[in-house]
Amino acid sequence: MRYGLIGEKLGHSFSKDIHERIADYTFDLIPLSKEEFKEFMEKKEFAAINVTIPYKKDVIPYLDEMDEHAKAIGAVNTIVNQNGKLKGYNTDFTGFLYMVKKHNVHMEGKKVLIIGNGGASAAIQAVVRHEKAGKMVIVDVVTGNGAISYDEMFSSHLDAEIIINTSPIGMYPRIGNAPIDISMFHKCEAVMDVIYNPILTRLCFEAQEMDIKRVNGLEMLIAQAKQSVEFFLDKQIDDQIIDDIYQDMLKERCNIVLIGMPSAGKTTIGKMLEDRMQKEFIDLDDVIIEKAGKSIPEIFEESGEAGFRAIETEAAIEVSKLNNKIIATGGGTIKHKVNMDYLRQNGITIFIDRDVDKLISSDPNRPLSKSSDALQKMHAERLPLYQKYAAYVAVNNSDIESTVKEIEEAYHSILIDAVSD
Repeated sequence: MRYGLIGEKLGHSFSKDIHERIADYTFDLIPLSKEEFKEFMEKKEFAAINVTIPYKKDVIPYLDEMDEHAKAIGAVNTIVNQNGKLKGYNTDFTGFLYMVKKHNVHMEGKKVLIIGNGGASAAIQAVVRHEKAGKMVIVDVVTGNGAISYDEMFSSHLDAEIIINTSPIGMYPRIGNAPIDISMFHKCEAVMDVIYNPILTRLCFEAQEMDIKRVNGLEMLIAQAKQSVEFFLDKQIDDQIIDDIYQDMLKERCNIVLIGMPSAGKTTIGKMLEDRMQKEFIDLDDVIIEKAGKSIPEIFEESGEAGFRAIETEAAIEVSKLNNKIIATGGGTIKHKVNMDYLRQNGITIFIDRDVDKLISSDPNRPLSKSSDALQKMHAERLPLYQKYAAYVAVNNSDIESTVKEIEEAYHSILIDAVSD
């Protein structure tokens, strides 16, 4: 009898990885069409399953029993086959509550805005009520069933203190989207997003830029999976495993984005880190050349710097959606904020700092730094941007091996500081 996850589209699910870290069984991803879903549920040929979009409510008629959370929420994400009798649970409630408690998000007496009114939202609404929020406001593109319109939200609820996104807006691959402009909410003190890919959604990223507490959905996903496994195997598992898996998955999935002046050593350091950290190295210049079908000097000659920067932004957006990479950017990638906003959603930014007198000013592949004076001027202009975007500064003036070792050893603490509150 199999364990697995059923849903319609499961291509980017993390559930298999998480379940197989928690328990000693094979966990299958089982994509089902509407027709296949009916047959699957009727046959009951599984030991236990998780359920995701769009079947969290559709499974209910097939169940013999539901726990209290599932009944109250009206959605099921976990089913255990007990000798032919199907019992449904909702572990999203516990998963989200874990996230609320761990990050000290205090809802009591506060105005809480929930974006989205689907299956995931129902569990979050139950937690918000459990935490005694002063007022709960639900906004959705489809009004009714307790949800107001975005227009009404903008006119009456910009004083929300806690904002929770349960909609798919901002999910991979459309990581540049956000459901709202967080800067409009002048009393906002915490943002929570149930999305876990990218590591920081645009909503959470913008909250971080404004020094607002932000929490992404990966911990919720792991916490609810842990409780599902407890139901699957009928045994208790220590909560410490949630944080252990969270830390490991962050380290494995997060990109390292190297910024710095031309000839600062980004490519050399990136290739050395690739061997040590089991992360694939990508040179953004190579992506640009492939997209353009011509060399960088040729792009500058034919299209000028503006043409080059446009292709560079396309390349930056493309690689920002990847995971577990080491990305060496061009010296001027930091000049366009959009590049850095995208790259930091799935990555931590490390500034490779090198004294300007040690930089090379005669590389024909670097059209903007052809003389020592040009290099000095460029360094003065760009240094504030390198410092602004750096999560960490690694000085590369002498022994490059030491610089690489420093980055490798500092990676975990840099990562946790960059993506967690």
